[in-house]
Amino acid sequence: MKKILVPIDFSENSKNALRVAAGIALKSGAALEMLHVNLAAIYSAPLSEYVAAPTIILEDEKYAAEAAEELEKLKTAQFSSGEFKNVKVTARISDGFLHSTVKSVCEDDDIDLVVMGTTGSSGLGEFLLGSNTEKVIRTSPCPILAVPEKTKEFNPKVILLPSTLKPEQKGVFSYLAYWDNLYDFIVKVLYLNNPAWKPTDGSAEAEKNRLAEAAGLKKTDTIITHPAIYEDNSVLATADQCNADLIVMGTHQRKGLSHFLFGSITEDTVNHSDIPVLAVPLS
Repeated sequence: MKKILVPIDFSENSKNALRVAAGIALKSGAALEMLHVNLAAIYSAPLSEYVAAPTIILEDEKYAAEAAEELEKLKTAQFSSGEFKNVKVTARISDGFLHSTVKSVCEDDDIDLVVMGTTGSSGLGEFLLGSNTEKVIRTSPCPILAVPEKTKEFNPKVILLPSTLKPEQKGVFSYLAYWDNLYDFIVKVLYLNNPAWKPTDGSAEAEKNRLAEAAGLKKTDTIITHPAIYEDNSVLATADQCNADLIVMGTHQRKGLSHFLFGSITEDTVNHSDIPVLAVPLS
């Protein structure tokens, strides 16, 4: 892991995510990139590129200057001394929508991990819009660590890995194997029992072992089976039962009609989880 991106909106939640990201950077030796996305620039853009709008331009420049100052203050407060003083950190401001900007920065800067604060969503807001974190998960080319506001320390000891155990899940196991070098944890696999696909020899335990061995992941615990109910509450209930402090899930990053019809168990879990969720793209 060489680069970690942290979107910052100056909320306490995003500052908390920055502290979590700083801890990961300290352990991994990765550099941190703080990103503030100026949404105001999108909504205040002139109606036509041929129409001068000096007032709008001045206001946008003022906002950008203030945001840059706040970013620098946050950077100084977090990294100039103390525990994280040796973490290499940069800061930038970009105009655009959060999810598309994060996607572009990840691709352009070869980001390995995005760490985001999340407050979740529910009710009509969840159905119509979803959270910013959901949209980033749906479009990001790299893994996303969603950090709930209640998380004050990130040092996973028990990781819940919900999985169909299909061959496509190998990447998730491999990504966890890297984290195994950073933290001392055990992985509890929750087999999502899909009647449309069964492990090659009929044994979920054997298939889990094959995936773990191929990835070099050694610390896996006994399979926890669950009926074929693809709901976030079954994942969260199991996480609570085994005292997990991190959930790791693969995501298909469905979009459009496919997302509307089938949804995403990963996004639903992120929306309602009180512990961090690491979403790893399967494609």
